[in-house]
Amino acid sequence: MSRTVVAALAVAGLVVCTDVIFAQSQTEQEVRQTIIEGYDYNATHLQGQPYSYSQHGALEFWSSGGLLQEISPTGRPDEFDSFNVRPKHITVTALIEGQVAMAHFYAEGSMQPKGSAAVSNYLVRVTQVYVKEGDAWKIRSAHWSQVLGGAGTSQSGQITP
Repeated sequence: MSRTVVAALAVAGLVVCTDVIFAQSQTEQEVRQTIIEGYDYNATHLQGQPYSYSQHGALEFWSSGGLLQEISPTGRPDEFDSFNVRPKHITVTALIEGQVAMAHFYAEGSMQPKGSAAVSNYLVRVTQVYVKEGDAWKIRSAHWSQVLGGAGTSQSGQITP
C-alpha cells in the first residue's frame, strides 16, 4: 500500500474516531442547552428562571454552605442586582436516555443577589440531576461547592423541618 493511501486511511480513521468520541446523545444535548439557557435567562432578567424545577420540587446544597434546602416546584425566588455567571465545561451523563440525566460543570463569574453582598469571584462546581417532564428538562437535585480560590454565593437559605 502506498504512503498516500495509508495516510488517507489514518486521517479517515481519526475523523471517524473523533466523531464517535464526541458524539452526544439527544438527552445530553438537550440538558446542556437547558443549562445554558437558564444562565442566559438569569443574566437577561436578573432573576431565576421560572418553571425550571421538577413538579416534585428539588433538594439542594448551596455554595454558601449550610443545610440541605428543599425547593418547591415553583423554584427559587432568586433576584439579582447583577448577574454575570457562565457555565463552563458542561458534561452531561444520560442515566436513563430521555428521562433522567446528571450534569457536572463549573459556574464562574460575578453576581450580586438582591439584599446580599456582591460576589466578584464566584467560582463553583455544580452537579445537577434533571428529569424530563413533558417536553422540558427540570432540576430535581443540585449541589454547588466552592472551588479553591473562588467564592460561593452570599445567599443564605432557610432551614426546612
